[in-house]
Amino acid sequence: MSINSEKDLQGLRQIGRVVARCLQHMQSKLEPGITTAELDSIGGHYLSLHGARSAPQLTYNFPGYTCISVNEEAAHGIPGPRVIKAGDLVNIDVSAELDGYFADTGGSAIVPPESKLHLQICSAAKRALENAMLEARAGAKLNRIGYAIEAEATRSGLTVIENIGSHGVGRALHEEPGFIAGYYDKHDRRILRENQVITIEPFISSGGREVFENGDGWTLVTNPGVFTAQYEHTLVITKGKPLIMTLTA
Repeated sequence: MSINSEKDLQGLRQIGRVVARCLQHMQSKLEPGITTAELDSIGGHYLSLHGARSAPQLTYNFPGYTCISVNEEAAHGIPGPRVIKAGDLVNIDVSAELDGYFADTGGSAIVPPESKLHLQICSAAKRALENAMLEARAGAKLNRIGYAIEAEATRSGLTVIENIGSHGVGRALHEEPGFIAGYYDKHDRRILRENQVITIEPFISSGGREVFENGDGWTLVTNPGVFTAQYEHTLVITKGKPLIMTLTA
């Protein structure tokens, strides 16, 4: 969508704050012994308390309020009986709707003890997000986002998952401009527009370049022993730095 009024901006800020705080709340409950279903229930309760509806449930009838992906699972993990263990890398993706506006956020967290590899990919994914947001301004080529993400992955000796990426958002969970690659696509000639609403969500991996559906219809995985970290914000494009909608404050 594009922001057309102050009402639009405030609506996005409101749902952005809800999903950001929901993510923070869920991450605070991460500990060995909790199941992904229990963690998801915490997220679902938080969204309900704030009048929001799970976007993946609303849009795709996803079997959970949030997506929780552990270790070799890169994205779209279904909450269930899986027990979180010490040393696990856990990604939580929270997207929701409130008063007709949608926002999307996510983040990876390591359940102590933290391995050197997990710390490396998480740090690189955070830097990739920050660097990509600096490229996201009105009049810039959309592919500069992927360029920045791929450059950070390469500098860190890591890889980008190429078959999942960022997207438009705002009045629906997935909107135009559609798929935004996390790598440099020289053939993508699209230009970012002022007031456009998008996500940026780098998927940085310890060696994988694509994910595969694991047979449950949803969960996207890498090969065994390959790990992925992801961090995500919903943004409004301006002539300068983008406005981040998914902040807790």
